[in-house]
Amino acid sequence: MTPVLKTLALALFAALTTSSALAREVDPRAEAIVARAQQAARYAGDDGRTLARMLITDGRGQQQQRVFTILRRDIEDGGDQDFLVVFSRPADVRGTAFLVNKKTARDDDRWLYLPALDLEKRISAGDKRTSFVGSDFFYEDISGRNPALDWHSIVSEGEREIVIRCDPKEPDSVEFAYSHAVIDPKTFLPIRAEYYNADGELFRKIETLETAVVQGHPTVVRSQVTDLRSGSSTLMEMRSPQYDIGLDESAFGTAALRNPPQQWLRP
Repeated sequence: MTPVLKTLALALFAALTTSSALAREVDPRAEAIVARAQQAARYAGDDGRTLARMLITDGRGQQQQRVFTILRRDIEDGGDQDFLVVFSRPADVRGTAFLVNKKTARDDDRWLYLPALDLEKRISAGDKRTSFVGSDFFYEDISGRNPALDWHSIVSEGEREIVIRCDPKEPDSVEFAYSHAVIDPKTFLPIRAEYYNADGELFRKIETLETAVVQGHPTVVRSQVTDLRSGSSTLMEMRSPQYDIGLDESAFGTAALRNPPQQWLRP
């Protein structure tokens, strides 16, 4: 094949691939399950607050801890949200703040404030799947991945778990080829999330270790993410979670990065 014909063939293949991706049919049943799971995991109550502790263990067994408070406010039930994360321990990260204005129709707005440098920085969309303050969680894990970014299909449905396959609509924007969302059919909370590479190898997973009913809402209170390539893991525990505490929008402006709303940070 001549170079010209080869170039034309590659262009035709790319066009057909793109057309096929755009023409992919939505699975209504899978989308309904994902929407219900998103509601259960991310939208309990109109707002919420929890004290969180992360225990980060690297591949050599060395550990470090992070303690922070998460504030969440729903702008629209099942839609846009605000998140503010403020760190209190250890001393070297105290005052670090992470703000997310989560959008369902476009990329989220994310900011990080580093008090040691007095630096407020915007986190680009391309950085959302990078380490969150040195842990195995990603920035996107904290506020949640927008379901509209993936195609969803049902792998299996049973009494103990529902498995949904998630194929990214923009594969070049993420580090995984596809993922599985494993959902509890009773509570619709996540049981685990599994991330696979192009060879079908599992390389990262997030597991729910413990749930509790808080103010009538089933809630994940212990979870762990594991990087199977490096052997590192991060355990996250939610302490004293509360819902419907009356948070307002003033707690989620960029001014809250340097001056967090102290009245909302304490249970």
